[in-house]
Amino acid sequence: MRVREILAVKGTEVVTVDAHATLRELAGVLTARRIGAAVIREGEQIAGIISERDIVRALARHGEEALSFSVEMVMVRSVVTCGPDDTIDFLMTTMTEERIRHVPVVEQGRMMGIVSIGDVVKRRVDEIESEASLLRDYVQMR
Repeated sequence: MRVREILAVKGTEVVTVDAHATLRELAGVLTARRIGAAVIREGEQIAGIISERDIVRALARHGEEALSFSVEMVMVRSVVTCGPDDTIDFLMTTMTEERIRHVPVVEQGRMMGIVSIGDVVKRRVDEIESEASLLRDYVQMR
């Protein structure tokens, strides 16, 4: 199972925000889109990523004042990415080891989509259910 297969089902849309947007504006975007993270672009390159968790950390450290901070003050700049031909097992291991929930998918320097831990878990559960169904069918045939 490859990352490409997840993108084929979920789509390739990636929500991006401007680095100069405030955390308050970002929170509005995340809430409206019902997502947990957004990518910050600099031209075609990924400049960073920011998640709900990053907003909460900023609020814990700086209080309500943090909502007026720009996204670039809080975003994670060293973004872990994967490729469309990476395996789901590789991606699960990477997400677990890096303690991250969102990974942009990049091919030849171009962002093709983003995969969340929820996408990975859903795909894995679907795969396990399919295997169980095939095994039940096999056992019933015997």
